[in-house]
Amino acid sequence: MQLTRYTDYGLRVLIFLSLQEEGRRSNVSEIAAHFAIPRNHLVKIVHRLGQLGYVQTIRGKNGGILLATSADSIGIGDVVRDLESTLEAVACELPSPCPILPACLLRGVLAKGMKSFFAVLDEVTLADLVRRPKQLKGLLQYPDAH
Repeated sequence: MQLTRYTDYGLRVLIFLSLQEEGRRSNVSEIAAHFAIPRNHLVKIVHRLGQLGYVQTIRGKNGGILLATSADSIGIGDVVRDLESTLEAVACELPSPCPILPACLLRGVLAKGMKSFFAVLDEVTLADLVRRPKQLKGLLQYPDAH
């Protein structure tokens, strides 16, 4: 399975925010610059992450974005399920039903594979992904990384 860019960028936002000092607020422009992601696209993703309860967005002069909960309570499997538009590996009925659908076993095999895929993701939290904060910050060119 290949994740959409939307989910990929959403995971990057969460990783970035989890690297921040406690209480530090980031902004979309800052995150977009560190990852070379179009700002307008990132605005939509951050908004959705806020709706889902992964991030807190605060408006105003001292506003910004921060994780809404601890990184160890954010499951990667949950994030992927929440951000991906479809979790089916194949669409056997689209654009029209596949002629071998009644006898085909592919859908079941792929569903089993997806179940295994998510079983692995469900073992991982956001905190697990940022176990090397100094190295990650260095790669993102943080001023305090060196």
